[in-house]
Amino acid sequence: MLDRFKAFWQGVVLAPVVNLLLRLGVSPDAVTLVGTMGVAVGALAFYPRGELLWGTVFITAFVFSDLIDGAMARKSGRSSTFGSFWDSTLDRVGDAAIFGGLALYFAWSGDSDLYLCLSLFCLVTGNLTSYARAKAESLGLDAKGGIAERSDRLVSILLATGFSGLLDLPILMELTLWVLAPASAYTVIYRVLKVRRQAIELDRSPLVPPAVPE
Repeated sequence: MLDRFKAFWQGVVLAPVVNLLLRLGVSPDAVTLVGTMGVAVGALAFYPRGELLWGTVFITAFVFSDLIDGAMARKSGRSSTFGSFWDSTLDRVGDAAIFGGLALYFAWSGDSDLYLCLSLFCLVTGNLTSYARAKAESLGLDAKGGIAERSDRLVSILLATGFSGLLDLPILMELTLWVLAPASAYTVIYRVLKVRRQAIELDRSPLVPPAVPE
């Protein structure tokens, strides 16, 4: 969802922030780091204690760094290979913190082994979804697609968790986890099969040696 509105947010809403940070000499990599640290602190400090609304508000304030750092890099001409790696790696940290924080909430405040396991399942499949795409692209293949992109998972779980805290309706968060779990699993399978089709065609080419497993 964030991806679909990225141009609007970066071009209109966040442009003044981008310009200010660039004038102050702040690097895009620093914004990425601070944003990830804020997301992790919000998820791991608030969610386990049952403070779902304030945890979501805190996280949301830092989530937009994912849009700001990219806009800063493009505008300043400081896009780099390491910056792309850094951003992608820290995205995984932030995502893991959010679902890890929810897992701790269900283990402690929520007292539910079922939703603890479901949160962990979403954490693992979410990271697998991103890894499958990154690995495929490193091999020159395409693994985009599916029904649970990172931005969709992030927005849906934050909205559900925030409203669960605001309205005291944990069922909103629980239903969202039930939707995200199969959607994320489907996306992993979809991407694996998509890459498999491309890899079979690639391996049939006598000009391209097969990739060596890690």
